[in-house]
Amino acid sequence: MKQLSLALSVILAGLAITVVSCDSDKPFAPAAKTGTAATGSVSDGALMSAVGSPGQADNDEGVSQYKQGHMDVATNWFQKALKADPKSAEAQYNLGLSFDKMGKHDEATAAFRQAVALAPANPAIKDSPILKKHLGA
Repeated sequence: MKQLSLALSVILAGLAITVVSCDSDKPFAPAAKTGTAATGSVSDGALMSAVGSPGQADNDEGVSQYKQGHMDVATNWFQKALKADPKSAEAQYNLGLSFDKMGKHDEATAAFRQAVALAPANPAIKDSPILKKHLGA
């Protein structure tokens, strides 16, 4: 019983640290359980993939690199995620974000168009100010 209590304490402490250490300028949405749609606040932070989706690990590594400011590395991970799951709206959106941060605006616009085509009802994507800026919406 002590081991279970200790394990739960460690898990809760880890969650608390994660929540406290989130970068409020670049929040990301938690993984969704339905299809490839991500949920969470509308921001210009990178989106996590749905749990168990093809390319999830690659996309999530890209999100980690994006949050650290390693846009070229993040772009490679997002492209790898898209090879594993060409229908991942999150990876496509994230690719657009990283292209934008690298000043590759034509590529960013193309990636954002594809992300909206893949998930037109996803508010984390369709309501993104940076996406709207690129698409003129």
